[in-house]
Amino acid sequence: MEINEVLAIAMFLTFISLLFSGFPVAWVMGGVAIIFSAIAMLADTWFDAFIGIDWNYVSIVVPRMWDVMTNWVLVALPMFVFMGLMLDRSGVAEDLMVNLARLFGRVRGGLAVTVTFVGLLLAASTGIIGASVVLLAVLGVPLMMREGYSKELACGTVCSTGTLGILIPPSIMLVMMGDRIGLSVGDLFLGALFPGLLLAALYVTYIMIYGFLHPKAAPVPANAENVSLFILFSVLKAVLPTAGLILAVLGSIFFGIATPTEASGVGALGATLLALSKGRLSIKVLMEVCQETTKTTAFIFALLLGATAFSLILRGLGGDELIEGALTGLPFSPTGIVICILAVTFLLGFFLDWIELTLIILPLVAPVVANLGFDLVWFTILFAVCLQTSFLTPPVGFALFYLKGVAPEGIQLSHIYRGVLPFILIQLVGLTIVFYWQGIVTWLPAAAYTP
Repeated sequence: MEINEVLAIAMFLTFISLLFSGFPVAWVMGGVAIIFSAIAMLADTWFDAFIGIDWNYVSIVVPRMWDVMTNWVLVALPMFVFMGLMLDRSGVAEDLMVNLARLFGRVRGGLAVTVTFVGLLLAASTGIIGASVVLLAVLGVPLMMREGYSKELACGTVCSTGTLGILIPPSIMLVMMGDRIGLSVGDLFLGALFPGLLLAALYVTYIMIYGFLHPKAAPVPANAENVSLFILFSVLKAVLPTAGLILAVLGSIFFGIATPTEASGVGALGATLLALSKGRLSIKVLMEVCQETTKTTAFIFALLLGATAFSLILRGLGGDELIEGALTGLPFSPTGIVICILAVTFLLGFFLDWIELTLIILPLVAPVVANLGFDLVWFTILFAVCLQTSFLTPPVGFALFYLKGVAPEGIQLSHIYRGVLPFILIQLVGLTIVFYWQGIVTWLPAAAYTP
């Protein structure tokens, strides 16, 4: 094994190790890049072993970072973050929860189904996992507990449904993926829509079957109302504002009226108007949302800059060629190689966040998959569905800790772990369906370009 390959492996292992040190991920990626740049240049000086990294090569990082900061596509990130945070303050989720609970009141497991539908609408209008999980937990878990639902079902429903926002457009993750591997964000949004709806449908199916098999775990509330025209009108009134915002944002993208960046501005304005119409908008709220948007955006861009430096040095050491050689050298067919990549990604999701996997792993494996002849939009959505499980898998599943932080008294971490296990399996079922039926991903992007 050559010295550059040794350094590439050491660089990746150092990065993985330092992630557990507690340092911010952005600084870890940038710091590891600096350290191994110095090691490579010292190896050239001391051992006369030129690796391909010198001052000229390292200086390339400056224009690459400039390209990141001036990328028009990434303007959508702060706009979608603002939109999600403002919707969180607008009160639409509370209205949806109350009215949909009345609609599904007489369905066994109806409250959990209500949480799933509210989470689906939040996912299609926010894309911020932390906000979705916390909001669903605050609104849904006490309601289900009060009606006698099992703690595991309540916790599993909230955690899994809250993570739909990372997949269903407008998704911050898909924006970052499109930027990292040079795909159209609009195509990724179109491709992710049906897989996201498929997962939501699988959740609802499981909840209703579970409620049928375990009536005591998902009882029908004693005060449940029969569905009437008044209830239907109330549900319609509650759903229309959110549905209108979703249509304005996603519809403008899907019908070619606006780019994702332009649609993100429409979404931010629409969320602000919703908050205003419900009397929730004030100078204080606007300032808090702007401050939180700024913090989140700074965090994301710091990660992008750190990943840019890390990727440049790893490629300079031949890390991309090393990974490509390792994957293509596997004794599997091209399909088997893709399955292997997804399996490793799923396992890494137990220990790494979706951000590290998106910024580091995806750009390394995507060219390999493209060279194998697979549709890159399809593979990217597969990768995204696989990454969704990283929010639920211990020990670093962030959705678990978001829920634990706001869960009512009596909810233990063990309840949350047991509750999410069936939903992790459901996500793997959804991943399998998308893997074998590529049209679920590719049909809508293809249809969008058909005259």
